[in-house]
Amino acid sequence: MRTYATKTGAVTGRPAERDPAIVVLRGIPYAAPPFGPGRFRAPRPAAPWDGVRDCAAFGPVAPQSAQLPGAPSWSPGDEDVLSLNIWTPGGGGDALPVLVWIHGGAYVFGSSAQPDFDGTALAGHGLVVVTLNYRLGFEGFGHVPPAGSGDVPPDNRGLLDQIAALAWVRDNIAAFGGDADRVTVAGQSSGATSVACLMVMDEARGLFRRAVAHSAVNACASPGSAARTTAEVAAEAGVSATYEGLVSASPKRLVDASDRVAESYRRDPGSGQRHYDPAIYGPVAGGPTLPLDPLTACAQGAARDVELMVCHTAEEYWLLDAVGSCATLLDAGRLDRFAADFQLPTALMDAYRARMPRASVQELFLAVYGDLLFGEYSSRLAEVHARAGGRTRLARFVRQRDGRGQPVRAWHCADIPFAFGTVDDENVHFLIGGPPGEADRALASRMTRAWADFAATGDPGWPRLTPEGGPVRIWDTATELPAGREDAFRAPWREAGLPLLAP
Repeated sequence: MRTYATKTGAVTGRPAERDPAIVVLRGIPYAAPPFGPGRFRAPRPAAPWDGVRDCAAFGPVAPQSAQLPGAPSWSPGDEDVLSLNIWTPGGGGDALPVLVWIHGGAYVFGSSAQPDFDGTALAGHGLVVVTLNYRLGFEGFGHVPPAGSGDVPPDNRGLLDQIAALAWVRDNIAAFGGDADRVTVAGQSSGATSVACLMVMDEARGLFRRAVAHSAVNACASPGSAARTTAEVAAEAGVSATYEGLVSASPKRLVDASDRVAESYRRDPGSGQRHYDPAIYGPVAGGPTLPLDPLTACAQGAARDVELMVCHTAEEYWLLDAVGSCATLLDAGRLDRFAADFQLPTALMDAYRARMPRASVQELFLAVYGDLLFGEYSSRLAEVHARAGGRTRLARFVRQRDGRGQPVRAWHCADIPFAFGTVDDENVHFLIGGPPGEADRALASRMTRAWADFAATGDPGWPRLTPEGGPVRIWDTATELPAGREDAFRAPWREAGLPLLAP
């Protein structure tokens, strides 16, 4: 077993199960446990240790109620939740490019221990791969009023955790063969919007050179909406919506209260935007840590020095319907109510009806809502970055058949096992429609290579967007696809505009 020296102590790992030439180290603390005196505070440095720390197991996950296939669940009392994992093919002096992965999960669930985030295949392309846990739910993204002492807990503590992990990478990654000057930060869904936020946050400046955002979600809270969520969660938890009241509630109590608040929106068709997908947390834009939402800030050039690669899937929201986490709309009146709740113009809805003449009400809802939340938002993130002078690539994942010729949606999360090269893991087969065929494995090889090339050189293998637009890379099992194939649903959104959503 190889030993690596970090600034807080020595660590050792194990050969990766899928490739013994790769060393994997799991559960390295990058910050102190964010509880006790550190609860609702910015992350603090991890305590040093003596001897060699055996990093064989993933660290505890952040407080949450989710239980995901193949991944550990949270248990009350688990506190050392700010840890990271490393897959490396090298050692000191190798100066390999680094990819840091931020998982998604609506800001309330998920972890770096999910099997689709195994970094072995990417490390096999010459990268040092880092995945991390960060605070979720109220602990990470709930607004906490000032304490009676006048101390002000920061918003966006989950983002501050991510910055602390990137600072740890800057200070320590050379020991694992990584180059601190060639760091790419990547994420999907809420992890992708986290990446977009990091691109425009002063505290993160200089910690990475490149960024990858898959299916960024259109959801940043305003200070007002964040304060209203705090009031609702506090009431459900039976405490006052003050610092003193909230800190008196255990993490589990706030997790349970948050779940009940979300469920109340799910059950109430008259509750407005949250009824359709009750994700109640998101980055708080408009305060000291994040003055502007990332789309607006990128349009103003705040991230033009960061090279950006964006991807979204063609049928994002069908996954949320398949797992039962979104509303079901059975008649045209409900669809009209949905459009009114999001102030979507009639012309936009008519354009979808014209392009999907055989679609049910639910299918129209899924198509429009998926583009509102993910597809159009991601495309615009790439476009505004390019118009502001950034070096930008845009891709769309459209693969709809598995290796046996079975139809399967190109839905949310389906692209990530291909990019990580984990399509053979049975835990991801629901996402990709069953065991992969050779065409699927070939697609995974191409996508993994593109990520590795982008992290190494900034060029994933297709041209950059220009301020006027440009080619969009289409990811499918077909190897030859028309260059720059346009998404038919972009034109109606260009005419209608895109409302920015606040959870």
